[in-house]
Amino acid sequence: MKDNERILLSSPHMSGKEQKYIREAFDSNWIAPLGPNVTNFELELAQYTNKKGASVTSSGTAAIHLSLACLGVEKGDSVFCSSFTFIASANPALYLGAELTFIDSEPSSWNMSPQALERALFAASKENKLPKAIIVVDLYGQSADMDPLLDIADLFGVPIIEDAAESLGAEYKNKKSGTLGKIGIFSFNGNKIITTSGGGAIISDDEEILDKAFFLATQAKDAAPYYQHSLVGYNYRMSNVLAGIGRAQLQVLDDRVEKRREIFQNYHKELNTIEELHFMPELKQSKSNRWLTTLVIDPFMTTITPFEFMDRMNQVNIETRLLWKPLHMQPLFKNNKFYKHSEKTTAVSELLFTMGICIPSGSNLTEENQYRVIEEAKKIFAPNDKVQSLLNKVQTGQI
Repeated sequence: MKDNERILLSSPHMSGKEQKYIREAFDSNWIAPLGPNVTNFELELAQYTNKKGASVTSSGTAAIHLSLACLGVEKGDSVFCSSFTFIASANPALYLGAELTFIDSEPSSWNMSPQALERALFAASKENKLPKAIIVVDLYGQSADMDPLLDIADLFGVPIIEDAAESLGAEYKNKKSGTLGKIGIFSFNGNKIITTSGGGAIISDDEEILDKAFFLATQAKDAAPYYQHSLVGYNYRMSNVLAGIGRAQLQVLDDRVEKRREIFQNYHKELNTIEELHFMPELKQSKSNRWLTTLVIDPFMTTITPFEFMDRMNQVNIETRLLWKPLHMQPLFKNNKFYKHSEKTTAVSELLFTMGICIPSGSNLTEENQYRVIEEAKKIFAPNDKVQSLLNKVQTGQI
């Protein structure tokens, strides 16, 4: 690769086996949102996750929407959701007219805080308005600490939707990510660990939920000899062509996980000596898929900010990205309730947002390009660069 060619954060990585299933779809003329690839992809996903069934969808967002609808969420209901996540985790609740309450992260996994969830549920119970569902997000490939979250949710009788859009292939206490809640969802967007270009899936052991998800995803057509509809439905099924891509991708998922973990280890080995940088921790008794390698830049040890890091990397044609801006900080949700990990300190998710950065982590990242990223990062935190950064901030009145 040329020195100035752009290094992407997480680009699609084809296995070479996709064309076989795509060709079968074309040869058999199964191009619609049903067919052998769809059926088999669902069976293979269920087998991989050891769940009773799976239902593939047009996107991960659609999978969350269907999950909420299957749990009976309606206008005026309440839904709790992780704050430190992409907005697609929360938007489906708005589609159904529900009210959202956001829950902070905790430091050991960066995912939903059991302490904050417990306070939020006790408060909701006193108001006689418990949520219909809790959306727990497994962030950047890492499972949330599900056992205490499940214990708290079960105490109040509230089902958990595990948003594992970023964590397919990860594990929590030897169980696959996405399998711990009442419903699990995955995303196969182009930047995910495996992709169908666009797509998602629901997994569950509850066959009634799976049947209802299929019914709603196919326009909620009643069992009648003509087109009759008693409920609002959606056009959310995955096409047979994209499911074929998914089947081939699923075959190499474990390899993709190991490659991303290897990339993380290389970064850790080379950058861990930079005292200003701290890597996302791996929760005990879990295995992250390391979808993205993420770090925080210690503001007490350097004047270099994530924005500056991102700008400097962009100048040498390397894509990086800030961590998610918490949903409770978004203008759309400025009036929504939010529960911090600790009432006495700054929200964990807010701190992570102001300090964090993602660096290129795709499973097709070459060793040569990874070391290009490493060398450029080292330059940013070289002593002379830090002094120059400080002088620039003084001169521009930033400090």
